[in-house]
Amino acid sequence: MQDRRQGGREKVYLGGVAEINERSSTMDCVVRNMSERGACVEIDETAELPEKMNLSIPHKGRSFLADMIWRQANRVGLAFRTMLTDPESNDLDERLRRSQIKQRQLQRRIKELLGEG
Repeated sequence: MQDRRQGGREKVYLGGVAEINERSSTMDCVVRNMSERGACVEIDETAELPEKMNLSIPHKGRSFLADMIWRQANRVGLAFRTMLTDPESNDLDERLRRSQIKQRQLQRRIKELLGEG
């Protein structure tokens, strides 16, 4: 197979999660190599995958909207369309803290709107 990548990929061994069907289904996978533009992941050979999916890589603190470019047995080549998370905020504790603060703010606002506050 001819390699059509515009740049090299870094070999990695990272846990990932493929989110499909509008995030209603998830599947664990292993990211074998990646670059800024795409990745090769190992996934259950019998899994049916759509052409578009989200790929989350918790260790890197990143999620991507990706297109499936090719599939061979249990390996899938993905091209990243959009990064969904900020690569600078890969500290999970900090992200969780910010999320909890935002949740409390939204809960207070809902109470205000319902006249409970």
